[in-house]
Amino acid sequence: MNAPDKVVPIAPAPAEEVSLYEIRKKIHPRAVTGGFATLRWAAVAFTQVIFYGLPWLMWNDRQAVLFDLGARKFYIGGLVFWPQDVIYLAVLLIIAAYALFLFTAVAGRLWCGYACPQTVYTEMFMWVERKVEGDRAARIRLDAAPLSASKVGKRATKHAIWIAIALWTGVTFVGYFTPIRELVPSIPFGLGGWEAFWVLFYGFATYGNAGWMREQVCKYMCPYARFQSAMFDKDTLIIAYDTGRGEPRGSRGKSVDPKSKGLGDCVDCGICVQVCPTGIDIRQGLQYECIGCAACIDGCNQVMGKMGYPKGLIRYVSEHGLEQAYDRAAMLRRALRPRVLIYTAILVAIIVAAGLSLASRNPLKVDVLRDRGALAREAGPGVIENVYRVQIMNTDETPRRFTIEASGLPGLKVAGVEQPVAVEAAGSKLLPLRLTVGAEAAPPGTHKVELHVRAVEDATVARDEHTTFILPKP
Repeated sequence: MNAPDKVVPIAPAPAEEVSLYEIRKKIHPRAVTGGFATLRWAAVAFTQVIFYGLPWLMWNDRQAVLFDLGARKFYIGGLVFWPQDVIYLAVLLIIAAYALFLFTAVAGRLWCGYACPQTVYTEMFMWVERKVEGDRAARIRLDAAPLSASKVGKRATKHAIWIAIALWTGVTFVGYFTPIRELVPSIPFGLGGWEAFWVLFYGFATYGNAGWMREQVCKYMCPYARFQSAMFDKDTLIIAYDTGRGEPRGSRGKSVDPKSKGLGDCVDCGICVQVCPTGIDIRQGLQYECIGCAACIDGCNQVMGKMGYPKGLIRYVSEHGLEQAYDRAAMLRRALRPRVLIYTAILVAIIVAAGLSLASRNPLKVDVLRDRGALAREAGPGVIENVYRVQIMNTDETPRRFTIEASGLPGLKVAGVEQPVAVEAAGSKLLPLRLTVGAEAAPPGTHKVELHVRAVEDATVARDEHTTFILPKP
């Protein structure tokens, strides 16, 4: 018999250390000009004029937009919203969601690239950085330079301006909840506890996110980057590099015919990477880190113009557009596909319904609660009384007087209330109310009755609220 083969032990492979966290490489975006940069700054100006300016507008001797949490009232122009109007908040969130779906299905991350607060404040902070420290090359040199008075001065100036912007942003944010014309004058004398907390918290968040974290928020913290692909399809307009036209890439002189060297239009200058706020290379294809700011389009178009090549090597285009070489008109036609039309129809329907609901909203709200301490009692010989707590809310900014009547049982009367009941503008009144009826008006038991509240000045302002009346057994 043959001896069994000797088993030779195999040495274990050396352990390989894998890091689950990549140390951040600081990004120094280069300044860029062009049509999309202008559009982006227009969005910055528009959103910030609204954000910083809206709290200072007045309406009927009060702040036009004020979320008064203490009084549980939200003022928006001539509208006053109460906790009972929470349905409108739900509708607003639904409108925002469908608008996001629609814009993303049509042209990708338009919100991220132009209107997201993270993008807007990062753009503002980078502008300050460029004005103080210089453009990309100057900032890289400054980072590498040894500590000096000039370096400390520039950094201190930059951070001082950032902190000022961040704190004023925090003050403005709190100004939507505390009247800003009272808040700002009180700053030198000390803010209240919660006002100070939220000014510092919101200011710190703005300073940290826009000044320090920047692209990290978009790449790692924002959930939208992770599920955006679910809303894309091959007819969604995305920022893409035209591989067929650009490859093979390579540097060359302006007078050199690229075809004679077997090259595409891409001169491999790296401008598209240098201007990107998240530091990606769009030539590697669509990536979740791309926020759709189109800075790479402006940068590439500048280079194409200098080289005398057609613009649009990097452009807004759909995957089908690249594959089938569609022109702009064909891509726009394909953009009006069924999912886009459905999103649009639903969004328009919700907006119209919400607008009609607001336009026809009854400014009177009435809540009726039975007094559980005394369900039914005898108020006199042959007279039964039930006690209620009635809250009348006048959501309009006009003082009104209201009358209260009752129906549902023969001889049912309202007692214990001096009528008409006066309710101030955008105010409410809670009052005890007694309903009385003859003991023989109906059989013992629970009976449905109705309270009718009417405005004296305007009969159309009225509410009918159902409740119950208990007739005890003899």
